[in-house]
Parts: sequence; structure tokens; C-alpha cells
Amino acid sequence: MAEKLRLELVTPYKKALSEEVDEVTAPGTLGEFGILPGHTPLLTTLKIGELTYRRGGEIFHLAVNWGYVEVEDDKVTVLVETAEPADEIDLERARAALGRAEEALRKLSSEDKEFLVMQAALERALIRIQVAGKLGR
Repeated sequence: MAEKLRLELVTPYKKALSEEVDEVTAPGTLGEFGILPGHTPLLTTLKIGELTYRRGGEIFHLAVNWGYVEVEDDKVTVLVETAEPADEIDLERARAALGRAEEALRKLSSEDKEFLVMQAALERALIRIQVAGKLGR
């Protein structure tokens, strides 16, 4: 059994990450799950949330936006729309996005076409703020 995982994180724009890590925790659509070396093969979907990985004694946090995870032969491939490490999140921009989403949702009913779009925007902003807040830990 391998002692490390190869984590590859890819967005439509770039390969965001390629590292040897000890473990990965991801926001699955059916709930959060963890991956350690020797994990059984897996293909699943991700929701908007926080993806973390541990390398040695250090934990890294990323805000991710919908995607897929494949685990095979101690390689974890994460395909997501966006991925932002905690240290790259613009907290003021995330707070502004949260305010815009909250304002829009106050004006919409759950039957409006834009309701789900604004609900997702709210969730993305909240996750970005949450992840950015973990920078100093």
C-alpha cells in the first residue's frame, strides 16, 4: 500500500494543483468524505464546499465549486468549475457577493427562475468567506 496520494486538481482553465499528500477531505453531494492511501476506486460528484488536504502536519483549504472526484491507484483527480486556495480569496469581494446574493434572494420567490442561481451564489460566497477565515490557523 502506498504511503501518499497523488492529488491532481483541475479546473476548465488550468491544472490548479498537483501534489503528493497524506489525505484529502471533499464535499460530496451525499456528504463530506475522506480519502487515505489505499482507498478503493471511487467516482463521485462534488457540491459547492470546502476541500482540504493534509501534507505532513500542514492542512490546506480550498473553496471548490461543483465537480467530480475520481480515486484510483492512490491518485485523486478532482475536476471542478473553480478552486480557490484560502490565501487567494479576496475576502471583501466574497462579502460583496454575499450581500448581492442576499439582496436578490429577498426580492425573489422560490418559483422565480433566478432563485436557484442566487441561492448557489449565496452558497459560494459563504464557502469562500469560511475558507478565507481559515488562513491563519
